[in-house]
Amino acid sequence: MTADYIPFNLPHATGKEVVYAAEAQRNHHLSGDGTFTKRCHQWIEERTGCARALLTHSCTSALDMAALLLDIKSGDEVILPSYTFVSTANAFVLRGAVPVFVDIREDTLNLDERLIEDAITTRTRAIVPVHYAGVSCEMDSIAAIARRHGLRIVEDAAQGIMAGYKNRALGAIGDLGSFSFHETKNIISGEGGSLMVRDKEFAQRAEIIREKGTDRGRFFRGEVDKYTWQDVGSSFLPSEITAAFLWAQLEEAERITRERMDIWRRYHAMLAPIEQSELLRRPIVPADCQHNGHMYYVLLAPGIDRQAVLRELKGNGIHAVFHYVPLHSSPGGMRFGRAHGDLSLTTSLSERLIRLPMWLGLSEDQQQRICNVLGAILKSS
Repeated sequence: MTADYIPFNLPHATGKEVVYAAEAQRNHHLSGDGTFTKRCHQWIEERTGCARALLTHSCTSALDMAALLLDIKSGDEVILPSYTFVSTANAFVLRGAVPVFVDIREDTLNLDERLIEDAITTRTRAIVPVHYAGVSCEMDSIAAIARRHGLRIVEDAAQGIMAGYKNRALGAIGDLGSFSFHETKNIISGEGGSLMVRDKEFAQRAEIIREKGTDRGRFFRGEVDKYTWQDVGSSFLPSEITAAFLWAQLEEAERITRERMDIWRRYHAMLAPIEQSELLRRPIVPADCQHNGHMYYVLLAPGIDRQAVLRELKGNGIHAVFHYVPLHSSPGGMRFGRAHGDLSLTTSLSERLIRLPMWLGLSEDQQQRICNVLGAILKSS
């Protein structure tokens, strides 16, 4: 690795993560739901407006909890995009449900709300919008469809912290929502996530499911004299060390988001001339969506060999990557789910997408080099 190598991601540290982890150790509370966990819960609740936030091991765990909360059963169907991470589908497949894959929009790469209604059957239980790159799905339209058909909405907002739709925080618009704090996200704890409950009807049961199916939380609040097994559940609590790390990040969330947006905007300006040459397309962010600078991707013009472009970038010391392999075309997707429609946009767009390096500290000079190299590769392709 050379000195001028530009990695795809570098996890950002605020400087207080280790300090707070040491404080948790001094407090003699290293298991879940200590002081730092409570601070994180309060921050998420205040920032999103949800009725209850609960830290989890991962966004995957939060989605697993959502499926349990909705009592998803064998034979149920859940509508979601194929262009997403496997956890979006797995959470419901684990409960015996069938993921029904719907095509994405050409502009945002989000679930196409215009195709949802036709995919609904008597078995449909929920709609799972995924906010790709921290850019919101059309939540008003999706909510209207859900109301008409008596369906629940579970937001996969893994990439959506500090982002919004019509000034409403992502993750707290649907019935249930989830964040990821994986090291590749904007706000991180290494591994980690959060479940957001919009209405109080799910709050108490969510707490029980998260605590191995017990009412341990009520016991510690003095609401019952002992805690016992109440419901299905598992161990979804992260340690207090993880929460301490996360708290150091949440304290700086405004700054982190602001700096990521600066980097995103620089890319957007630098790549405009290449887009005008019709060699790539830049991201499109609708006016109603307040994104968070989570990633910067480009869509190569049809006919350009993406793998060759990635190899050339790597040869120039730039680590750029593709993203999801559509679930409907994967062995698991064909085994457990079904596609509604031909999903032609999902297939074509996924094969043209490249994600550029995106991390706090990425300099303007580095970004300019990335864009110059990419432009030269595309012009010679």
